Amino acid sequence: MSPPVDAAGLEADGWACVSGAQFHAAAGPYWVRSDGAGRIVGLLGQDQHGNGHVGTIHGGVLMTFADIALGLGVVDAAQTRDCVTLQLQLQFAAAAPIGSFLTCRPELVRRTSQIVFMRGLIMAGERTIASADGLWKLLDAEKLAALRTG
Repeated sequence: MSPPVDAAGLEADGWACVSGAQFHAAAGPYWVRSDGAGRIVGLLGQDQHGNGHVGTIHGGVLMTFADIALGLGVVDAAQTRDCVTLQLQLQFAAAAPIGSFLTCRPELVRRTSQIVFMRGLIMAGERTIASADGLWKLLDAEKLAALRTG
């Protein structure tokens, strides 16, 4: 069994906390670390992320984590934060107990002028918890303004 993971241990291992704002703050905190192959995104599964009656991380948390992690991959690939998720698919492979440190390395599949295709595996250590793939729409200034004004 792995030793318990906590914020101090993650920071000592080179992870940086990115708690964000609004929904990101409520759903996280998220962790990031870069290596020679790119950015890795992490989430420490805490009590607020759990299926209390089962003791595992909730599937909705895994979906949100996939959206955040792959979305950060889009930011890296497109060099812009101005994007929205068009489609996201998640295939659950195993349960992750509360206390697990989840990671995802976003992988660019393809980028067009308007759409970015991403995929990644959600891991708990060496164990695959889920696989995800999705599409993101890159927004120009006019589309972004229209979204903000409704």
